Amino acid sequence: MRRLGFILLFVCSVFFAEAQTNIQYEITVAQDGSGDFESIQAAIDATKAYPPQPITIFIKNGLYREKVCVPSWNNKLSLIGEDRENTIIIWDDYFDKINRGRNSTFFTYTLKVEADDFNAENLTISNAAGPVGQAVALHVEGNRCRFKNCKFLGNQDTAFLDGENSNQLFENCIITGTTDFIFGSATVVFHKCTIISKKDSYITAASTQKNKDFGFVFLDCNLQADEGVHTVYLGRPWRPYAKTVFLNCFLGKHICNEGWAVWSNKEDKTTTFYAEHNNTGPGANPDRVEWANQLSRKEASKYTLKNILGEWTTQHND
Repeated sequence: MRRLGFILLFVCSVFFAEAQTNIQYEITVAQDGSGDFESIQAAIDATKAYPPQPITIFIKNGLYREKVCVPSWNNKLSLIGEDRENTIIIWDDYFDKINRGRNSTFFTYTLKVEADDFNAENLTISNAAGPVGQAVALHVEGNRCRFKNCKFLGNQDTAFLDGENSNQLFENCIITGTTDFIFGSATVVFHKCTIISKKDSYITAASTQKNKDFGFVFLDCNLQADEGVHTVYLGRPWRPYAKTVFLNCFLGKHICNEGWAVWSNKEDKTTTFYAEHNNTGPGANPDRVEWANQLSRKEASKYTLKNILGEWTTQHND
């Protein structure tokens, strides 16, 4: 009987080992049929749920007209484009087109990431609806999500970065938009990113939770604007405890002297935390609205990737 149990255990371990080796950890998407799949969503759908190690989907150059979702069970997933300028995911949903009531905005995404430990590189994510109201290009809810050398194109509500316990990192990315085009409740660091305003309006609309130390943090970023844009605010609070900080950034002349604004609830100015430190450029101004902050060198020293987001940011961070 003991021998039979040993045999069954051995057989099960062999089957488990074979199942693990049958997992495809590297997948290629190519529209010309030269890869494993011709669409990004088809490749994602074919990956193993909760894999024991990371899975990488390589995406060859092309204009991928599809609405893409990375579900929560497809964690440890990387989408790596061949070239940022030529590997493009594009869709054109917007609030009125979706027509699902007051929350239609959250269904308009081009790329939605629900999964933890997601990584994207060398991609352009575009919502091509145009200036027709709320139209999200990127929607992220996962934790420990990293975007490197990517471009996010839209107008109003380009990037929805959400999740009360979600930490996200954007490195060397470009984000364009008009109104509140970086918004949500996640803790997010934008490191060496270019932020381009396409209209006189507001860049950020954070909805940081009350108990969070950090909300949106911009480090060494470059704030630019299209021609004809003259009056842009760094942010306004979507929720009462919004936190947004710009450190060591270059601010173009389109950033107005006030810097920050309130939304419909004027009392939010007593609970938000808006701050700057060591910014330069014609839009930099140490005399913002009276309820904004200028950080001291000591106060600014806590704004590091590791301190804001945790240990995971030190992995593969070249």
